Amino acid sequence: MFNHESERRGKEFVTRKITDAVARIKLGLSDNLELGNMDSKRDWGHSMDYIQAMWLMLQQDKPDDYVIATNETRTVREFVEAAFKHVDITLEWRGTGINEVGIDQKTGKTIVKINSKFFRPAEVDILLGDPNKAERELQWKRKISFNELVCRMVDNDLKLVSQEISVNHN
Repeated sequence: MFNHESERRGKEFVTRKITDAVARIKLGLSDNLELGNMDSKRDWGHSMDYIQAMWLMLQQDKPDDYVIATNETRTVREFVEAAFKHVDITLEWRGTGINEVGIDQKTGKTIVKINSKFFRPAEVDILLGDPNKAERELQWKRKISFNELVCRMVDNDLKLVSQEISVNHN
């Protein structure tokens, strides 16, 4: 199983950290998001698709090994851009390396910053899986695209943060 994400992902994972921060920035509860390596590449799929693959594996007469993945690689930067785009914020990147920032094109505010403390000491530069065998033998095919995955996660965090605001104002 390559990286499988969902709305239930813990906030200690970069995908959920991003979507939670995007919701908080959109709703005015936070000013910015701090991340590490924006160029890390991952093969991100939705957990619902991966659960379907697991179910299909269990229906087989003989056990076998399968790679469950999307065969697409996306950078952390692409995840960030898709998440902000979903809430109508377009980022403009300025600077390089540790000095790179993401700026909201409409407001000119810096809303994404790079922080060296979030760089992993043993980073895997690229994770990419080939699901051909699972697609061929199990007739498995993912249904949820990368963009839909990001949008679902952002929408869920918008809902959760809005509920948090409502509780705190009552």
